[in-house]
Amino acid sequence: MDEKCNSCSLKDKCSTVKDPLDQKLICNMSKIKHKIAVLSGKGGVGKTTVATNLAASLAKKGFKVGLLDADIHGPNVAKMLGGEGAKLHVNPETELIEPYVPDEIPNLKVASMAFLLQDSSQPVVWRGPLKHQAIKQFLAEMDWGDLDYLIIDLPPGTGDEALSIAQLIKPLDGFVIVTTPQEVALLDTRKSVNFAKMLKVPVLGLIENMSGLICPHCGKEIEIFKSGGGKKAAEELNIDFLGKVPLEPKVVEAGDEGKPIVIADPESKSAKAFESIVDKIVEKVEKGEG
Repeated sequence: MDEKCNSCSLKDKCSTVKDPLDQKLICNMSKIKHKIAVLSGKGGVGKTTVATNLAASLAKKGFKVGLLDADIHGPNVAKMLGGEGAKLHVNPETELIEPYVPDEIPNLKVASMAFLLQDSSQPVVWRGPLKHQAIKQFLAEMDWGDLDYLIIDLPPGTGDEALSIAQLIKPLDGFVIVTTPQEVALLDTRKSVNFAKMLKVPVLGLIENMSGLICPHCGKEIEIFKSGGGKKAAEELNIDFLGKVPLEPKVVEAGDEGKPIVIADPESKSAKAFESIVDKIVEKVEKGEG
């Protein structure tokens, strides 16, 4: 066991763990109060937009927040937080990797595979074991420090990365599931809920994203994907419905510019929807209702 761990309250637990990386993982995760993973049964539902805005909204409320982009093959969090092209480095004093911190959100720490690639067009051609190891290193060797919340943005589906997070982070406060109103998306939501049950991880609730287009000219809502399907699915699956976020052009524009909508336009309907959803999540996890 590392000499620096001698005064740690977890040293007895760590002393039974032989792998130094596992020791670092235990130590790092013990400093984080709440860990929440954002999951979707299929791609194209705006899950990363949701994850970045949840993290930014929590930080905006004064919480110390970490955001882990666990989408190894398609890491987009860096782009949405203005970190495209940024690189991570190791602090020689702590021997930990320093996370990226957005200029406008100083209490948000971000880790992503995007920060380790030569350029944004470089593909990551890895099988499961390598992805598991990368996620483990992000959790164990990143200087997360003392956090109130760690938000994990997972890739679509219920594969390697989601399994790794559930296995490596114990306890995980729960999954937040993102869907859109179409029936095909709601079918995959059921798979996500059953996945959480199999792993014995709580489902904190369901978010219906892209729930009606907000016309940029008149401000009226147009239900191009229908609306209300998320709430209906939540009732059928006996999970909480956290709220719906409209499809608003300025959300896309803000993300492309590297700013979450809750920072770029806090008075927009989407930003207010995210703020309301975050309030519900905070209330649930602080009460231990996951």
